[in-house]
Amino acid sequence: MGKVIAIANQKGGVGKSTSSINLSACLAEKGKKVLAIDLDPQGNTTSGFGIDKNSCEVTIYELLLGDSEINSAIIHDVFEHLDVISSNADLAGAEIELVGIDDREYLLKNIIDPVKSEYDYIILDCPPSLNMLTINAMTAADSILVPIQCEYYALEGLSQLIHTIDLVKERLNEHIQIEGVVFTMFDGRTNLSMQVVQNVKENLDCNIFKTIIPRNVRLAEAPSYGIPINEYDSRSAGAESYRKLANEIIGKENK
Repeated sequence: MGKVIAIANQKGGVGKSTSSINLSACLAEKGKKVLAIDLDPQGNTTSGFGIDKNSCEVTIYELLLGDSEINSAIIHDVFEHLDVISSNADLAGAEIELVGIDDREYLLKNIIDPVKSEYDYIILDCPPSLNMLTINAMTAADSILVPIQCEYYALEGLSQLIHTIDLVKERLNEHIQIEGVVFTMFDGRTNLSMQVVQNVKENLDCNIFKTIIPRNVRLAEAPSYGIPINEYDSRSAGAESYRKLANEIIGKENK
């Protein structure tokens, strides 16, 4: 049975899509069967895998509205061992369209449960807000991975995110855990990055990954070419970091 990991933080620009793309790709590189699901109307994970989000006939939007079956939405073998369910701007209207639907918090869980056994990992890229899409992701997920950018306001909003996770655990998904916090956009040349890491470690009572994702030019360039970092520049610091993160996640499962 596959493990479902939601990558969530209501702050924008912290590296959610970058982490979704590259963690998925590095898990697949290690021979794990991975399904990446883009739940963000911006569709950055979709385009980051080189998929034209505006030409996709069936996206996560159609699945949530019940207009299509999951097998018709899965784009197979985008890279070896890696499948994708895409997203585009249509998803922005889903929040309103889902009002009044019974058990709407469980829509995504009901969609992915039938294919869960076909994958080792299902990675959910959440939008930068605590809306119904994010709640659906948390209800469907086994764990939450929280990217935190190494900047001054890193902890802002984090308590709200953890409170939301606690509410989901209490009312919708008793099995959900925080997979861990991963630091992104780390610049070892600045005292600020070091201080943020130390501050979070002192204030957060949850797993913090040893892997730290650096601020890396090649990592920033890769999405514009529609390929993950391990394909774009396999030897870059960004590629090595996401490989280490994949190893840590696989290692947790083996324990």
